[in-house]
Amino acid sequence: MSLFIKICGMTDEASAEAAVQGGAQAVGFVFATSPRQVSIARARAISKVIPPGVARVAVFRRPMRPHLMKVVEEFQPDLVQADFDTLGGLEGVEALPVYRDGSGEVPGGGRFLFEGPISGAGRQVDLARAATVARLGEMILAGGLSEENVGRIVAEVKPFGVDVSSGVETAPGVKSPEMIRSFVAAVRAAEERLVTR
Repeated sequence: MSLFIKICGMTDEASAEAAVQGGAQAVGFVFATSPRQVSIARARAISKVIPPGVARVAVFRRPMRPHLMKVVEEFQPDLVQADFDTLGGLEGVEALPVYRDGSGEVPGGGRFLFEGPISGAGRQVDLARAATVARLGEMILAGGLSEENVGRIVAEVKPFGVDVSSGVETAPGVKSPEMIRSFVAAVRAAEERLVTR
């Protein structure tokens, strides 16, 4: 079992390099209003340190379609992450739909992200519900994860993958390469424990 790891909210090259070197399979660039928001030009510049095979994810909340399509056209991400009901009719790029804890049923199927009610707020989901949702498809769990708790949460929820943003920051929008490396190491240690059980 190899957990999918996404480090979200990239704002500088050093953090992106730390994510790649640590073995993350995806990095996220936030195009919604946030301390982590980047311009298309900045995202493209940071992407130069990201090798093929590591997915570049354009992250939105509830985007206006013209803004979303401008980012898709000019940034050319590998994935577009946004609330599931805003992604209809999206063509030419893979979608990563977001379902939020407390906002109704999750239909499941395919790969999707399950997180707290507010993106980037560091709020954990209900872990018992997340464990149930994890059985519906390739669920990537987000919200309140950190080096300190990710091992316990992975063991309890058994997600397909994990997504971290504020849990590897020294301040909102300021990623720590050291915290990124420590988080990835903690996830890989949790994987080993699951395999050896």
